[in-house]
Amino acid sequence: MTSYTLRNASPAKTRADAVVVGVVQGAKGVELAAGGDDVAKAYGRKLRPLLATLGVAGKPGEVVKVPTSGVLSTPLLVLVGLGKEPTPAAVRRAAGAAARAVTNSASVAVALPADTAELVRAATEGWILGGYTFTAYKKDAKRETPGEVVVLSPAARRKEVGAAFEQAQLVAGAVAATRDWVNTPPGDLTPPAFADAVVAAGKELSKGRGAPKVKVTVRDEHELAELGCGGILGVGQGSAAPPRLVELTYAPRGAKQHLALVGKGITFDSGGLTIKPAASMHEMKSDMAGAAAVVQATFAIAALGLPIKVSTFVPMAENMVSGGAVRPGDVLTMYGGTTVEVLNTDAEGRLVLGDALLRATESQPDVILDVATLTGHMVVALGDKVAGVMGSDEVVEQVLAAGRSAGEELWPMPIPEGMDERIHSSKVADLAQHDWVRWGGGLFAAAFLREFTAGLPWAHLDIAGPAFASGGPTGHVTAGGTGFAVTTLVEYARAMSAGS
Repeated sequence: MTSYTLRNASPAKTRADAVVVGVVQGAKGVELAAGGDDVAKAYGRKLRPLLATLGVAGKPGEVVKVPTSGVLSTPLLVLVGLGKEPTPAAVRRAAGAAARAVTNSASVAVALPADTAELVRAATEGWILGGYTFTAYKKDAKRETPGEVVVLSPAARRKEVGAAFEQAQLVAGAVAATRDWVNTPPGDLTPPAFADAVVAAGKELSKGRGAPKVKVTVRDEHELAELGCGGILGVGQGSAAPPRLVELTYAPRGAKQHLALVGKGITFDSGGLTIKPAASMHEMKSDMAGAAAVVQATFAIAALGLPIKVSTFVPMAENMVSGGAVRPGDVLTMYGGTTVEVLNTDAEGRLVLGDALLRATESQPDVILDVATLTGHMVVALGDKVAGVMGSDEVVEQVLAAGRSAGEELWPMPIPEGMDERIHSSKVADLAQHDWVRWGGGLFAAAFLREFTAGLPWAHLDIAGPAFASGGPTGHVTAGGTGFAVTTLVEYARAMSAGS
């Protein structure tokens, strides 16, 4: 286990195996960023020629290791690029890149720009998440991480900075736990197993005197049938592993605001009878990333003690091919009685979310946010690093603001009036689940979900692109499950509770 300490000390005199310093692209060329001032003084006039000889450019993601030869108290100087400006996002990325560069060091001092609570938080989160690895299925795997990480900040003694440091560790832990669930092989995280994992995590969180209390209720396939959750049951009926609906409640005393979270929990998506291409199917274990994110965000909100009530609804199903699978042309009766004609069994997420969203409205929240790896259309529109946000204008703006504070990229998308006609195009049911029109499919899906929000303030986060990183790590985002949306949801809850 790595221990984390916040300290006000000189990076040139701190004793550690390595010290991390940022490099910015200034008007006069590259130079050490704030936090590395004492390192620059220690090298003096030799620093600029040294940077030039090593080809240090200060580009985001750049990492250069320099033996100090006694110039500093640490034997190794690690230079990381921050680009033109040391923003919190740049610091977070740089810390993540540095974390992967010093895995053999027993102790590391991080001297990135950190004179505010926001920057301390960014450096801490970036380091923890950038060093994340998933080794549960590796034989004799040893996680190589420093035993001690010291974050250096001239503001370390300020109360709000210390609080930000502690909270960053907690939130980063929630993101890492989300990544663990997303990275788990789908055969080991079926809907029943996923539900059990949520129950176990809830018990661990609530253990001990003074611990936050989060109530976790699991509804199995029999109770779902009694409730009439035809969307969840329909999607899950082709699998040998039955579906679940997990509901969480965090209700602290004095809470004046009520937030509902809904997350798509398709533990594996074969596409059903509208089967997916084989080459892309192995990553479909990540189709429950929205569910993992809302659960871990709920736990983080509770652990932070935010004064806001949170009701979370997580529909879990496995979309499989079998003789019992839902067919194109079938009509499902959703929770609440709305009928839906299924025209594409690979557009299953909106079906499970419809049931869960309507359940969420019954808890009478002030705002509903749903998170889902919902459509490939959104990836086509925004790429694989940016999530789309749709819904009530005011809520969308608040989500975008939370994303900026959290360091996650989101972009507003519309729900045009024409989508209403498309979702009501079925000749045999109240709604059409899909219409095979290539254009605006992500917007169609959002319009479909809106039918189950009872007119409440609501936003839909389509995280199909950024939820899973198929390539290598970049900055604080590692390969595989990314834990996207956890920090945005926590920031949204923080802002909402502060405005109560």
